[in-house]
Amino acid sequence: MKIRLTLLLCFTANLLFAQDSVFARRMVDTLTSRYFWGRGYTNDGMSKAARFITGQFKSFGLQPMAGNNYVQAFDFAVNTFPGKMQVSINGKTLVPGRDFIIGPESRGIKATGNLVQQDSITYVNAENRIIVVLKDKLTWSVAQQVADYTLIEVDKKALSQLPASIILDIENKLNPNFKTGNICALVKGTVKPDSVIVFTGHYDHLGGMGSDTYFPGANDNASGMAMVLSLAKYYAAHPQPYTVAFICFAGEEAGILGSKYFTEHPLIPLSHIKLLINMDIMGTGNEGITVVNATVYPKYFDLLKQVNAKGNHLVKINPRGKAANSDHYWFTEKGVPAIFMYTMGGIKAYHDVFDISKTLPLTEFNDLFKLLVQFNTELQKN
Repeated sequence: MKIRLTLLLCFTANLLFAQDSVFARRMVDTLTSRYFWGRGYTNDGMSKAARFITGQFKSFGLQPMAGNNYVQAFDFAVNTFPGKMQVSINGKTLVPGRDFIIGPESRGIKATGNLVQQDSITYVNAENRIIVVLKDKLTWSVAQQVADYTLIEVDKKALSQLPASIILDIENKLNPNFKTGNICALVKGTVKPDSVIVFTGHYDHLGGMGSDTYFPGANDNASGMAMVLSLAKYYAAHPQPYTVAFICFAGEEAGILGSKYFTEHPLIPLSHIKLLINMDIMGTGNEGITVVNATVYPKYFDLLKQVNAKGNHLVKINPRGKAANSDHYWFTEKGVPAIFMYTMGGIKAYHDVFDISKTLPLTEFNDLFKLLVQFNTELQKN
């Protein structure tokens, strides 16, 4: 009978994690769909994502972190490209996102002109303040201001000859007060509710470049949102001695703005946070994970490694020092223990139109989920 019970418990645990894998894939598929338009600044993309995530938290039964609203509203300036995005070089029409990207700080322009070579990769049209740069890989980002020039980065493989002439018709719009918000929820602790473990990740991505091209952001960071939502779903059904909180940040791609706003306007006392675990790029893992702030908080890093070794989850956990490369940073600056982890290996798509759900393997998602749950179990004991 004891053997049967053990087998039943193992089967139930494995079924739970299998279901989480299916759930995670569904979350990535959903958040990268055209409807959410890259979870950015045009076509209501980021707001749609916020409403979706809020709905998930509600369906799990999580409590809002403060008051009756899951959303901590804030705003910031952002340069957007909602309309025309047409570029031709040497008479060849280029495909937005695949053949070229526009510098995120660029002004809109409609112009025709010749290009003069400045160096091995840079070509300019001084009259219209147009700069063309040849690239081996196109990597887009977000800007909060508009420059007095237009920058076009072109994939070298898209051209058979050096750039000599250019035709552009590009629209930009600076939104000085783009309204968005962090999504904040929790599962109250059963023994020590004022001690808090926080899981975080950013739900925003780059949005759209023109009216026809968007950046899906599967690995960055629909995968992180899938992990946050999987953990939220799990802990809603399994309350812990300490409170377990979840924050989905906006504005990370624009300069880790959502986490900065939260640390300046905390919805829970920052002193109550025992450890914050920030997650981004959770979609691979065949080469393990890297942990930022591992050298800053060696006690937590050593515990994580012990849990991993005991459960034989990931092939490697790499330490990294302090870095201002994601939402953990502002918490560290406020004296809150915080680590940031991301998976290693696998696909190379990053900040481009090729970061899609179809090619995101979620290689070690289940093992990483188990590692985080068991790591939190150990944290709850201390």
